Amino acid sequence: MAVPKKKTSKSKRDKRKATWKNKAALQAQKALSLGKSVLTGRSTGFVYPSDEDNEDEES
Repeated sequence: MAVPKKKTSKSKRDKRKATWKNKAALQAQKALSLGKSVLTGRSTGFVYPSDEDNEDEES
């Protein structure tokens, strides 16, 4: 027979939600940082075709 589960406390629920939101905020910050470094041309660990390479191939 099914037994009802005990109610989760508000503090435990809020702690889980805060952890989840902090992880998402960290990933967003890393993505923004990578985007900025790609735009400035300082990225070393990210390979992408640049505009200069495309102009050389078309000529």
